[in-house]
Amino acid sequence: MLITLGSPPSDAETDAWHAVVVAAHDRDLPAAVPEPSRTETAGRLRVDSAGGPSTHLAMTAPDGSYQGVASLRLFSEPQKRHTAFLTALVVRPDARRHGIGAALWAEIRTRLAAAGRDSVAAVLEVGGAGEAFVDSIGFTNVLPLGWYVQRVRQTLEEIPPPVLPAGLRFVEWTGIVPDAYADSFARAHASMDDAPAGELDDPPVRWDAERVRAAARVVEARGGVIHTAAVVDDDGAGGGGGGAIVAYTEVVLADPGDTRALQYDTVVVPGSRGHGLGRAVKRHLLESVCAARPELREISTTVADENTAMLAVNESLGYRRERPAGVFQLKL
Repeated sequence: MLITLGSPPSDAETDAWHAVVVAAHDRDLPAAVPEPSRTETAGRLRVDSAGGPSTHLAMTAPDGSYQGVASLRLFSEPQKRHTAFLTALVVRPDARRHGIGAALWAEIRTRLAAAGRDSVAAVLEVGGAGEAFVDSIGFTNVLPLGWYVQRVRQTLEEIPPPVLPAGLRFVEWTGIVPDAYADSFARAHASMDDAPAGELDDPPVRWDAERVRAAARVVEARGGVIHTAAVVDDDGAGGGGGGAIVAYTEVVLADPGDTRALQYDTVVVPGSRGHGLGRAVKRHLLESVCAARPELREISTTVADENTAMLAVNESLGYRRERPAGVFQLKL
C-alpha cells in the first residue's frame, strides 16, 4: 500500500523509513561510507529545506514495514517553480524488481504534473541500482561529478596553517551567521551562480541575509551543526560593520556525533580569485572544526567533473576521489 507520511512523521514512520535507507546503503555503497544516523533521517523527514516543502511517500508491506520510500521537494522560489528535486527514491534490497520503485515513481509523476512542474532532478551514484532505474524512465546525467574524501588528521599534519595577505583576516562561527557579517555573507553566496552546472535546469535564486540565516536554521532544526570560516577584507564594504567577506567555506555534520562531515559551499568572490583564498579558508576551517569535534575523521564533498579549479584546490588539501556520481534530470 502506498502511503504519505504524516507531517511531522511519527517515530514508527521514521524508524520504518530509516530501516530502508540503511539496508540500501549497506547494499549499494562502499563499506567505508558511514551509514546515515537516525538523527539525520529524522531531521530530513521532519524539517523542510529552505528551498521548499517536501512530500514523503512509502510503500508498505503486509507486516507494516516499508519496502520503498521516496521524497519529493517542490521548489517555492519564483524562479524555480517549474522544477523539483527528488531527494530520495529508495527500495529495500530484498524488495527490488517487484514494481515498488515504479509505483513510487508513478505517484511522484502524478504530483509533479499536478504542481505544474516540467523538470525534476536527483543526485545519484553512477553504476548503481538508482542510475539503472532512472535511466529506464528517461533521466539523463546532466552534471557528472564525483564524491571526494579528505582524511582530516593527515591533512592537518601535512599542510601548514595558511597565512593571509595583508589587510585580510579569518573569522569563524558555528550556526547562524553573526549579524555583522550577514549581508556580506549573502552577497558572497551569490557568487556561486557562476559555478559549473552542466545542462542542469537550476535557475539562480536571490540570496539575502534572511535566506542564509534560514538555511543554517534548517541544519540546526534537523539536529545537525554547521561550521563556517570566512576571509574578511576590513577595507571592503561589509554593510554590517564587520568588513566584507571575500571567501568562505562551510562544513556540516548531520549528526554532531558523526565521524564524517559534509563539505558544503566554498566560495571566493570574483574580484578576489587567483590568490589562494579558497585553499586558505578551507585549511583554516579544518583546524577549527577538528578542535571542536575531535571525533571527526573525514570530510566528504561532491565536485562537478568540469569544476577544474575546485578539483585542484581539493587535491592540494588531500581530497581523493571515492566514487562517481551525477545530477540526473528528466524533462517532463
